[in-house]
Amino acid sequence: METQFISERNLKFMLYEVFDAESLLRYPYFSEHSRETIDMMLETAMKIGKERLRPHYEEMDRNPPRYDGKTVKVHPMVRSFMKESGDGGWISIFAPFEQGGQQMPLLAGFLPTFIFNAANYSASVYPGLSTGAAHLISSFGTEELRKAYIPKLYSGEWQGTMALTEPQAGSSLADITTTATPTDDGSYLIRGQKIFISAGDHDCAENVIHLLLGRIQGAPAGLKGLSLFLVPKNRIDGGGKLVANDVTTAGIYHKMGYRGAPITQLAFGDGDDCRGFLVGEPNRGLSYMLQMMNEARLSVGFAATAIASAAYYSALGYADERPQGRPITSKDPQSPQIPIIQHADVKRMLLFQRAVIEGSLSLLMQCTKYADLEIVCTGVEKEKYKLLLDLLTPVAKTYPSETGILSVSQALQCLGGYGYCDDFPVEQYYRDMRIHPIHEGTTGIQSLTLLGRNVTMKNGKAFQLFLAEAETAMEDAETIPELASFAGELRRAVETLKTVTNSLIGLAIKGNIDLFLADATLYMEMFGILAVAWQWLLQATVISKALAKGTAGVDSTFYGGKMYAFRYFFGYELPRIEGLARRLMNADGLTVEMPGELFRD
Repeated sequence: METQFISERNLKFMLYEVFDAESLLRYPYFSEHSRETIDMMLETAMKIGKERLRPHYEEMDRNPPRYDGKTVKVHPMVRSFMKESGDGGWISIFAPFEQGGQQMPLLAGFLPTFIFNAANYSASVYPGLSTGAAHLISSFGTEELRKAYIPKLYSGEWQGTMALTEPQAGSSLADITTTATPTDDGSYLIRGQKIFISAGDHDCAENVIHLLLGRIQGAPAGLKGLSLFLVPKNRIDGGGKLVANDVTTAGIYHKMGYRGAPITQLAFGDGDDCRGFLVGEPNRGLSYMLQMMNEARLSVGFAATAIASAAYYSALGYADERPQGRPITSKDPQSPQIPIIQHADVKRMLLFQRAVIEGSLSLLMQCTKYADLEIVCTGVEKEKYKLLLDLLTPVAKTYPSETGILSVSQALQCLGGYGYCDDFPVEQYYRDMRIHPIHEGTTGIQSLTLLGRNVTMKNGKAFQLFLAEAETAMEDAETIPELASFAGELRRAVETLKTVTNSLIGLAIKGNIDLFLADATLYMEMFGILAVAWQWLLQATVISKALAKGTAGVDSTFYGGKMYAFRYFFGYELPRIEGLARRLMNADGLTVEMPGELFRD
């Protein structure tokens, strides 16, 4: 089985050459780290990915979790990996030093998980969920909750989850019906059902800690009445021992991919003895949970990009070795066959994958740098980076997850019939990839958020900040003769985005909200293409400056490959926004007006 699933060289190019990770280390909060410590972290993560996670990738898929009526049985390596993740500080990588964390910049700290995602996506989610749960408790929980739960989550002994979805509500969180009744001891009796809970129960953790949205008796209807609760599978009694907390696994879902991690249905309080503990203030639960949700959305983007990367390297290895056919101009049927990587259409498929993967990774790392700058900056600067991160988070979740499916599909196509068979891992990558446009907020939900909220928030301030970032990149590129025409293409694309955005907002101003949001998903697609083009222009600018200085050296092959991927994106992908813009400017209301019954016959 192939061992390459990501490009270490590209990770360091992005870290140090494009996003200048070392500039973050000059801030006091991150000053304990250095380029050497970051490189050591990446080296260790690669070793874990190759030696610990990758060997179990197919095995975890073919022997998925099973529910025996009492608990969920998962692959035994999960226990050792959780312990290793705790001991190695991977779960607490972003936590401050005073909590025993690594206080690592997100720009660098997301990359080990990216490596783990590429090596074995199912295994990688277990510690990642605990990271998000612990951060939520740290941000909004009482000191008592922090002391009782965070150390066990960071050690890998306990599993964390996010429990939002309910059978009758789906993505409509306003329809959550889980109830919370106050008790005399300050806890709440929780009663309700949750579905699609990743790692919601398994036998490789001593306890599972659910961060759950519910409604306190008498709370307002809708989103404003939701509160956040910490609900353990086993609660801590007065003597410090764990006792059952009336949390029952009702079953697990059998999935097309991502099979190594269980997705559970949970029942809370069937015996009227499920205790939950309020996190933060009543009726503010959704605002708190958004922290974990947005972190998870970036994690989904990284995971989708990682899976696409692993599929790309499988396709690349196959294309290098598979002889088939002859040059299109060859007339001699007796001449030797050539590797398929020499065929133009195979090159096109590989270029598409590389353009999507490396463009997506750049956008995600841009978001993490904004998050880091929000941490260390104050005042106007802090607000700027927060607004940019809020605006781009749904894009950074959606573009990699939607386009990643197409990327893995092209990887499968490179292998032909073999790609469709389980002799090679690409069919599993395809199945594992498909969850990403669904979980942590579907593409439709993300698109409504982008257009209906983020683009217009604070009178369009976040959108204007994004345009300013793109303008800076274009102005920089225009000073380089070989990039000036590409900067011009992006400038025209930005003008198209502005025209479409103003047209859609005009519909909203007139009260035509249905028409305003009817094609939000197409707007997301257009926005994502433009955002990734912006990122590719940033990369091309860095490369062109390095080549002009004559400092490329042995990196000339790496830089050359990236420049082809850059040119591919601008030549093949960026022009697609014109067709999207044409549709978005047509407010005929086709999907709004068509009656549901016309679909039936």
